[in-house]
Amino acid sequence: MRDLTTGSIPAHLVRLALPMALGMIFQTLYYLVDLWFVTRLGDAAVAGVGSAGNVQFLVMALTQVLGVGTMPLIANAVGRKDRDDATLVFNQSVVWAAVCALLTLVLGYALSGRYMQAVGADDATREAGLSYLRWYLPGLALQFALVSTGAALRGTGIVKPTMIVQIVTVVLNIVLAPVLIAGWGTGRPLGVAGAGLASSLAIAIAVILMIAYFLRLEHYVGFRPELLRARWDVLARMLRIGVPPGAEFALMFLFTGVIYFVIRDFGPAAQAGYGIGSRVMQSIFLPAMAVAFSAAPLAGQNMGAGRMDRVHETFRWAAIMGSALMLLLTLCCQWRPELFVGGFADEAAVLVVSTDFLRTISWNFVASGLIFTCSGMFQALGNTLPSLISSTTRLVTFAAPALWLAQRPGFRLRHVWMLSVVTMTAQAGFTLWLLRSEMRRRSVVTAA
Repeated sequence: MRDLTTGSIPAHLVRLALPMALGMIFQTLYYLVDLWFVTRLGDAAVAGVGSAGNVQFLVMALTQVLGVGTMPLIANAVGRKDRDDATLVFNQSVVWAAVCALLTLVLGYALSGRYMQAVGADDATREAGLSYLRWYLPGLALQFALVSTGAALRGTGIVKPTMIVQIVTVVLNIVLAPVLIAGWGTGRPLGVAGAGLASSLAIAIAVILMIAYFLRLEHYVGFRPELLRARWDVLARMLRIGVPPGAEFALMFLFTGVIYFVIRDFGPAAQAGYGIGSRVMQSIFLPAMAVAFSAAPLAGQNMGAGRMDRVHETFRWAAIMGSALMLLLTLCCQWRPELFVGGFADEAAVLVVSTDFLRTISWNFVASGLIFTCSGMFQALGNTLPSLISSTTRLVTFAAPALWLAQRPGFRLRHVWMLSVVTMTAQAGFTLWLLRSEMRRRSVVTAA
């Protein structure tokens, strides 16, 4: 356990963010390796895996409910020196991780066919996406075990084990992807099914490693068999914090689904280009996400200790660091966006789409970084509803105009990217206003 209620705020942020960023980079490589081998299979495969991969946002919605509902409660308990409550929250997160894993498998296999039928550009795209999902769903279900243990470690100020596990996972995926997707050494290529299977196998091994690390390093909280029964009062506390961020990821699923729907008439090349560009964009977001995620346990412990001055200072430094990183990446994408996507696009039409997407969408990188930082602060403050309100307004302001534009003559892909930039910038301003109001209210309550 690391005490974050004393010492330099910037130093704590850097110390927490660096290993987290490294772990995130390896986690993204984990996806990009799959993407690189899948691009060798053609546009339909890329489009299918990209649209099927959007289902991950639904799973991430549940993992967010679990992880965000767990980490701030443990961090606050650590700040209060309440070990019993921290242990109770962790064990309850284990219970609900098992329930969510089961739901993912049952609903995933039952509904994946209908989803691909709705968003796939053609039959080949739909079949590729469905094949990928069938083998990737076990890996998605196993994510909940990683989230439960990782949230407990973050809440007590420990982040290195997560980074190490992610590095090992990437190495495994790099080894498995060419073997299972392309048939290296076996002569039996599985194509997109191999991509899903490689991910699931790598995640399964990651779960084993994470649990081993947890048992070895985490001494503040631990598994207690007598606490592994559902406690509805604890669940209510977890849901109060976790549901809004989880709903945000569900909204991201809808947001991305709308994009795949409105651009499907442009064919598999357009969907493939968007899939490549959006995956690369997610990796570009990692620096700001690492800072934002680091701000959550740091501000959370100080919130539990009643140190609102340090909570304010945490936000200020996190916003400065995240914005500076995202501004630098914006300039890089404006200068040579093809450097980021060129290795994944063999066909000229796909490269044009992904390059134009990245050049246009990069104008909202700074706004995205601020939104990530605000989200982390809302978690620390124990009120994540404002984040959900913010994301809902963006979905409404984006989806309706996008669906309308898609029916107009002269509709172009760039219209979708430009609309995204405008709505993201507006969301950033609204989110900052919501955070300012919440922090002002908390300062008054703490002072009283």
